[in-house]
Amino acid sequence: MLRLFRKCRQLFEHNRTSASIGFVLLLAAMGFFALHRLLLEVHLHDLRAALHALQPWQIGTALGLTAASYLLLTLYDVLALRIIGKPLPWRTAALASFTSYTLSHNLGLALLTGGSARYRVYSASGLEGADIVRIIATASMTFWSGVIVMAATALAIHPASIALGPVLVPMGLQRLFGLGVLAVAAWLLVKARKPGQSLRIFGWALPLPSAGQAVSQICVAGLDLAVASAALYVLVPGVGIQMFPLFFLGYALAIIVALVTHVPGGIGVFEAVMIATLPNVDKSALLAALVAYRAIYYLLPLVVAAVLLAVHEHRQWRGPLGSALQLSQSVFSGIAPMLLAALTFVGGAILLVSGSLPAIPYRLHALRHIVPLPFVEASHIAASLTGTGLLLLAPGLYKRLDGAFILTRLVLLAGAAFSLAKGIDYEEAVVLMLIAGLLQWSRKSFYRHTAFTMRSFSAGWIVAVAVAVGLSLWIGIFSYKHVDFQTDLWWQFAWKGDASRFLRASFGAAVMLIAAIVIRFGNPAAQRVSLEEARLPDEQAAFADNDRTDAMLAWTGDKRFLRSASGNAFLMYQVQSHSWIVMGDPVGPRSEWPDLLWRIRERADAAQGRLLLYQITTEALPIAIDLGLQLVKYGEEARVDLASFTLDGPDAKSLRHAERRAVRDGAEFAIVPAADVPGIGPELRAISDGWLRAKGQSEKAFSVGRFEPSYIYRFDCAVVRQNGKIVAFANIWATKNRNELSIDLMRHAEDMPYGTMDFLFTHLMEWGREQGYRWFTLGIAPLSGIEARRLAPIWARASAFLYRHGDSFYGFEGLRAYKDKFAPVWEPRYIAGLHGVGLARALIDLQTLVGGGRGSAALQRKLSLVA
Repeated sequence: MLRLFRKCRQLFEHNRTSASIGFVLLLAAMGFFALHRLLLEVHLHDLRAALHALQPWQIGTALGLTAASYLLLTLYDVLALRIIGKPLPWRTAALASFTSYTLSHNLGLALLTGGSARYRVYSASGLEGADIVRIIATASMTFWSGVIVMAATALAIHPASIALGPVLVPMGLQRLFGLGVLAVAAWLLVKARKPGQSLRIFGWALPLPSAGQAVSQICVAGLDLAVASAALYVLVPGVGIQMFPLFFLGYALAIIVALVTHVPGGIGVFEAVMIATLPNVDKSALLAALVAYRAIYYLLPLVVAAVLLAVHEHRQWRGPLGSALQLSQSVFSGIAPMLLAALTFVGGAILLVSGSLPAIPYRLHALRHIVPLPFVEASHIAASLTGTGLLLLAPGLYKRLDGAFILTRLVLLAGAAFSLAKGIDYEEAVVLMLIAGLLQWSRKSFYRHTAFTMRSFSAGWIVAVAVAVGLSLWIGIFSYKHVDFQTDLWWQFAWKGDASRFLRASFGAAVMLIAAIVIRFGNPAAQRVSLEEARLPDEQAAFADNDRTDAMLAWTGDKRFLRSASGNAFLMYQVQSHSWIVMGDPVGPRSEWPDLLWRIRERADAAQGRLLLYQITTEALPIAIDLGLQLVKYGEEARVDLASFTLDGPDAKSLRHAERRAVRDGAEFAIVPAADVPGIGPELRAISDGWLRAKGQSEKAFSVGRFEPSYIYRFDCAVVRQNGKIVAFANIWATKNRNELSIDLMRHAEDMPYGTMDFLFTHLMEWGREQGYRWFTLGIAPLSGIEARRLAPIWARASAFLYRHGDSFYGFEGLRAYKDKFAPVWEPRYIAGLHGVGLARALIDLQTLVGGGRGSAALQRKLSLVA
């Protein structure tokens, strides 16, 4: 039984992505089915009549309330920034909030789309990744506090007739439940009187707001939800003010269900819950209000954001609007692909929905005098296929692929032509032409020189595309519920054959979507890495202008390499078990980093592996966020500014003392050129072997070098001699542009003089300053600076525990204190990996790899055989 359970668990883990997609699509299908059952008595002509009955004052009021809601949404970020102690100007929070919520409202995928937009804005304002995660979590806490408190207040003051299936919930029980929730909220407010507290739930630590901040959170979120629900409320005719409490309860419940199910945009689910909770409201009028609300509250802000963004690319704004948009150009170029991807996705959905609706009779009548029927039939199918193509191309735009940009531009223009040819749908043609214009205007944002492939899809995008196609199918079924669907309907070609055209177009769109899914998931075999990928040429152009010495890890012989198309950049990685582990930042021009990291992500996905970026700097964080990875601070790197390094002053007292003791005991410092290192190789080997025995360690790999002649003899070596005998050594890493100097292996004899290592460091730094180097790197203090990080799930803490107490290369205790003696500048380093347990498992594989695990050892054996 246990073996069967393990087998099932392995099967689920192996197909976790497919299972997740299937589950969300099942929930979406259930939402569409429920919506279909609730609207059995409503027909398309009823919906059209209700839409035409909407008054201008209703539209205008809904627009005003929508603007007020988005204005209140900006206060979520303002409060979050204050709670975490990182206040920024309102215009920065407003831009982050507006773009984030605009994207997540329309596409769902909140962490991928909205989180990425927030990261672009806040990182440009100087915030670190951990702070941005706190902002997202605190803003989410603000939303949920408002939903819960407002819903509880409505239940306590004005309970309504709520039925759970055949059971009617007593009003007294509703009032009691509402009062209980309010009592708990009041108790939490009392507990929040002490500042600086944190709330720990299942291993998570979140900053608690003060009592005043908590009240502000509840008020802002409550007011926002009230205004947002009122924007829908005013669109429903004949609903008195006395019904607003029940209406708000239905709205809050619909929002919660939509978020819990993870259906993109809550399509179908939100509408079904609203109609189910308001049985006494005219269904056709409520459905018309929901359709108008989608256009006003969801689509219109997306269009506004995209237009503002595109215009900003080419002109300077003046006045109040310009003040609100004054951020660096890199922020806008980073957000542009996200907004345009969302807009392209919406354009594709519009084409699909149009293909599911009957043509406007007088337009079709005019068209029959211009083109023959077969041309219209073909254009109708082509328009639906074009819409599906736009859905499939949108993820490529999000990933900034120039191939996706070129294809999308062509498909948009084709879609506009097909819209005119199938029924003179000039509204759709104008929308598609505008999207194409905005895309062309922002063409510089699509810089990844690679072809668009089906591997650019993630699970979230597949779900979004499938839900959009499902929506078009449901709309077609709703529109033609009066039609008796029969087999021969497929083959009927007539000017009034709208239902037949819907069936054929829907079938083509479904086939196209299924083909895309099969291509995405049908060939997941792991990729074999050739020997060419395991070799690094002796002369690599990427080293010429490299600023970091950790690029020298390329010569350790235990890594694979992924090169850019130009050959001027590469990244180092290794595969351990199912983890694809990248060592540090890519090496080479930063303009080529995104393409390299996206390519390694796609390779890992194709092999069903886990991607882990190890020891990346802040310069790589925006790309890691775009990849959808979670950030964990690994530690801090100590970098000494050689221009200001000195042994003078009280802070350097311990260094002066150690240096003098070493000199008194006969220590002498020297730099041995790489050409002369083989001559002292046996002596260095003896010291290295003795050091390993004394420490009870074995050679490590991947993130550090090992004592191998092919590696050690490549570099200059710093040595300390006593009476002519070498007692300590360190191989020297140095960049060609003299930006940075560092060491890798640092080993010594047991009988070395007191202060020998301090003596070696100080003299090496002074030598580096004389040679014109700018920085000296003392290496990373693992786990340093992590204590202040409030958001750390329990599995990440457990992984950190493995690093602290596992079989590591260094003893971390006291390491930061030792490096602090040299007055360094501390710069953070991060790990980026998959969300959840996948990150912890990748860290365990990393520990194995650094310990000389299977991946590095197998590659070294392979290379030795070739050599």
